[in-house]
Amino acid sequence: MNRILVADDHPLFRAALRQAAAAAVPDADVSDVADLAGLLAALSDAPDTDLVLLDLRMPGSRGLSGLAALRGQYPGVAVLVVSAHDEPSVVRRVLAHGAAGFIPKSADPATIAEAVRNVLDHGHWLPAELARAVAALPVDAHDTALATRLSRLTEQQFRVLSMLAEGLLNKQIADRLSVQERTVKAHVTAIFEKLEVRNRTQAGVLLRSLDLGGTEP
Repeated sequence: MNRILVADDHPLFRAALRQAAAAAVPDADVSDVADLAGLLAALSDAPDTDLVLLDLRMPGSRGLSGLAALRGQYPGVAVLVVSAHDEPSVVRRVLAHGAAGFIPKSADPATIAEAVRNVLDHGHWLPAELARAVAALPVDAHDTALATRLSRLTEQQFRVLSMLAEGLLNKQIADRLSVQERTVKAHVTAIFEKLEVRNRTQAGVLLRSLDLGGTEP
């Protein structure tokens, strides 16, 4: 039995995605979460999940950061990104960071169901017009390298990185995570090594490069 997880913070759209996924695979176990923390917790409880339908923007996630965290921690779980950001350049970045496909938020239920079936059966899916547009774009070597480096981080290290990007000090991060400050210092050292950066500023810039710019629907 396939296990499908829908991650979106809009209740109505989340329900529509659940319905479309259930229609695509009638015997699937379909559940949903409303934020990145809930998504990672659900995957911790069910790491054998086959597919995640992932909104790019929800609490805890902005731009490609949620996708990067998910792919780094659960590389065996296929991800279909669902977003109103359907520009070919954005879709190219989504694929570079490990997504199996992309569904525009304007897609109808039949198209969503088709995407779900194709990813479960064949491992990938893009709308035909987007596929042609994306294929015409060059692969971004920076995004490919960034995805590789981010995949080295543990879940806790990714949390610490996110707080570094917010400008928090080690003590503030320790208080927020309810850990000792020396634990945070160890995480920061590991983050710098894995991301191949020298300081907090460079680490923050690297994470912010996952933003898509403008207002994310």
